[in-house]
Amino acid sequence: MFQQDLLKKKFDELKKKNKCGFISFITAGDPDFNTSYKILEKLPDVGVDIIELGMPFSDPMADGPVIQKANERALKSKMNLKKTFELVKKFRKKNIITPIVLMGYYNPIHRFGINNFIKEIKKNKINGVIIVDLPPEEDNELCIPIIKKKIHFIKLATPTTNNSRFKKILKNASGFIYYISITGITGANYKSNTKLEAEIKNLKKLTELPIAVGFGIKNREDVKKLSKNADAIVVGSSIIKKVEEALKKKYNKLKLIDYVLSYIKNLSSTL
Repeated sequence: MFQQDLLKKKFDELKKKNKCGFISFITAGDPDFNTSYKILEKLPDVGVDIIELGMPFSDPMADGPVIQKANERALKSKMNLKKTFELVKKFRKKNIITPIVLMGYYNPIHRFGINNFIKEIKKNKINGVIIVDLPPEEDNELCIPIIKKKIHFIKLATPTTNNSRFKKILKNASGFIYYISITGITGANYKSNTKLEAEIKNLKKLTELPIAVGFGIKNREDVKKLSKNADAIVVGSSIIKKVEEALKKKYNKLKLIDYVLSYIKNLSSTL
């Protein structure tokens, strides 16, 4: 099975069940490698359909303060791209059916080397990548080499993306479209966008790719509301906020892991 097929298979399964998918985002190595792995390995058990794993970076410009702090914690614990692949490798020894998508910025990939990056993606059975700061004008840089290796390159769209721009984005897009529900940084409130429902419906007229909606989803009510129109919802900042809260409360590692996973289960159980 090609790595692309696992993601497609997951969305096909969800469609058959008439179910909206749950995508969780965590930062690799937050707050440290072992704790991060223990959260990662349990995500499928608490209702996560697709895992989005953040590649730690010192300057995550699209992310709000919560994810910025997660990146800082991960980097402080000596996390890097090489160790991110080690984290996935460890996960894949136990689980080969849950799709994993790497999300991050181009700078660490460029430093790591594009060929090395693609080789590690293939080797560790990663199903797709989302690179926040590579627009379609830069598709030759990473997008096309990755697609040639049968790995998904997932593109982003926002409320300011007009139809002609969206068609350009779609040209080499695969896997799903990550629709950012608001203009702004992660962790902001999607409710500020009153036209969200209409925007998702419009996107669905332009593409057959599944639409995953993220940014600003914080509680069961949000999950329930957005699941009516989206093919999947993405929860990131509010999950990472739980890591931060547990650290502030000085929970031991087991209690921290349980605290984060219980929160995810509470959200995913609404779908």
